[in-house]
Amino acid sequence: MGLMLDTGSTSLEERWTRLMSALGRPEDMEWNGDLESMARDLVFDSLNPLSVTFAVNGARENARQVREEISSEQWQRLNRLFHQMHSPHAQAQFRTSINDALASIIDGIHLFKGVSDTTMIHGQGWQFIRLGRYLERAYATATLLEIYQPHLLGEHERDHSGYQYLEMVGLLRCCTSFEAYCQVYTADVSPDRILEFLLLNEDFPHAIRYTVDGMRDAVNAIQRTGGRRASDELIAVIGRLQASLGYTTINEILAGDTAAFLHKIREECTRIHDLIYRYYVQYSIQSALAV
Repeated sequence: MGLMLDTGSTSLEERWTRLMSALGRPEDMEWNGDLESMARDLVFDSLNPLSVTFAVNGARENARQVREEISSEQWQRLNRLFHQMHSPHAQAQFRTSINDALASIIDGIHLFKGVSDTTMIHGQGWQFIRLGRYLERAYATATLLEIYQPHLLGEHERDHSGYQYLEMVGLLRCCTSFEAYCQVYTADVSPDRILEFLLLNEDFPHAIRYTVDGMRDAVNAIQRTGGRRASDELIAVIGRLQASLGYTTINEILAGDTAAFLHKIREECTRIHDLIYRYYVQYSIQSALAV
């Protein structure tokens, strides 16, 4: 959203289209020329499944249903974020400064994550939170890379103008990874290095390789803490994805079809989601007794 304020060679419409692509290309969110009203709907419209408020409402309802499994600090932190999203002050702040309003919401999400990690027993419930977080993060990062790939990563001959530098920094900031990237590669931002960092780095929490390793650890931990034994199919899908990231190099990825590689990661994440839901959430009594 911060890039929308830049008057570079990329139009507002193009950047909005890119944002909508990351959200699954909803039909009712086409660009109408009014950035402020469209951004406000994307944040505060409680009836829009893509909005921040809709997501916070859903998170609070889910937490209410498992209230006895989470800490009081988690519940209080989530309630504060819920009331923040519904307060007149939040919309007034949004009108005054979009960046400040969004930063305040992000801070609330980070605080909830921190409270969850420090006040919840690291048992089966916490491992499921980790599993969901890593799966969503892997899918979101792969989606962003696939969307940006034709514009920034697909044409190595493209002039490295100031506009492109802003776009690349914007991509890194979307993944909260600009400072971490600079620690590894310095501030010399290049498309190939961004792809390598966000795909293959094993130490950065938002890199896809790190999140897939985290998924495997979480599934194993769920089994150790008394959960159902993970299905062979689920372990196989995560293992193949883990191997495809652990035993490849950025040069091999760039020499092949980069877009197809990124799309395959998204497909595998969707399959992992379906298997988790089928095996841990929506399973028959007979299958549970058979394990």
